[in-house]
Amino acid sequence: MTPTPGPVRTVDGYGLASAPADGSTLAWSTVEQWLADSRNYWIVTTSADGRPHAMPVWGLWDDGAVWFSTDPASRKGRNLEARPEIVVHLESGDEAVILEGSVQRVRDQTQLAQFDDAYFLKYDVRPSSMGESAGVYALRPAVALTWTEADFPTTATRWTF
Repeated sequence: MTPTPGPVRTVDGYGLASAPADGSTLAWSTVEQWLADSRNYWIVTTSADGRPHAMPVWGLWDDGAVWFSTDPASRKGRNLEARPEIVVHLESGDEAVILEGSVQRVRDQTQLAQFDDAYFLKYDVRPSSMGESAGVYALRPAVALTWTEADFPTTATRWTF
């Protein structure tokens, strides 16, 4: 499903007044390519006391979701269990992609096997080899913010799903 583009909402001063009102200058297919090609994805979770926790993970963009694994007993895993709302950001600030939404733990064996195979093709490692410490999670974003630094603000786009 292709999300709906729109303008990025922000305060005055960021130069977004010159951006197209419909946010249509950046193609979603371009954003999906950035997501698929990314090696590292920054995952931001929230601790019980409200502090943010950011960590890079390896992952995949597949079927409209960012799929990644982390030990459910890790700080990220505990945060995800208690507060599934997360932000995912790619490494690049030049080709920015920021995804927001609620993550789901993946337990379906068919999906886990597909993730394991795709992950192996990308990273030459199988998460399943880590046993129970390889919890798999998927973020189907509710909102995405994207732009290219070279053409900001004309490429700044807020996508809704």
